[in-house]
Amino acid sequence: MSFLTPKQLAETGFLSLGESVLISEKASIYGASRIRIGSHVRIDDFCIISAGEDGICLGNHIHIACYTSLIGKAKITLADYANLSSRVAIYSSNDDYSGNYMTNPMVPAEFTNVAHRPVTIGQHCIVGSGSVILPGVILEEGSAVGALSLVTRNCDAFGIYAGTPARFVKKRSRGLLEIETKFLETIISKT
Repeated sequence: MSFLTPKQLAETGFLSLGESVLISEKASIYGASRIRIGSHVRIDDFCIISAGEDGICLGNHIHIACYTSLIGKAKITLADYANLSSRVAIYSSNDDYSGNYMTNPMVPAEFTNVAHRPVTIGQHCIVGSGSVILPGVILEEGSAVGALSLVTRNCDAFGIYAGTPARFVKKRSRGLLEIETKFLETIISKT
């Protein structure tokens, strides 16, 4: 995989950009001036990162795997240590499917009823391959979403969710918080 050079990253025009950012040359970035990217972030091949009016904010130590998309008018936030597996789709905007309105962005807004709500993926969250996160969803810290899930509602901290629609399966271990402390100690000791 080839990544953009530091010069190419700087020329992209991100709102802010941390250190050690790896973005594939094959990723598509739209609305870069509304995108904040922290440090140690990797975005793989064929991802679509499309920031709407409210922007996208990516924290630190984040991985966004191939074919994943972040799309919508409302804000999308990924907190530190978030991990999106391949083919995850996060939407902060969604058409009205009722049949009472027209759909798609090529129809003037006065004839549609698009919902725009922010999406937040908390620290240490992991979203399994092929999952879809709909507008307004909050994945609280440490929550995990199984592959091929449709997330329509908030997920509680350190819960594991799966299915269509996603439902609580069981509690997730908090052991990773101790590992995070050790990880941060190694970073401090290197400075």
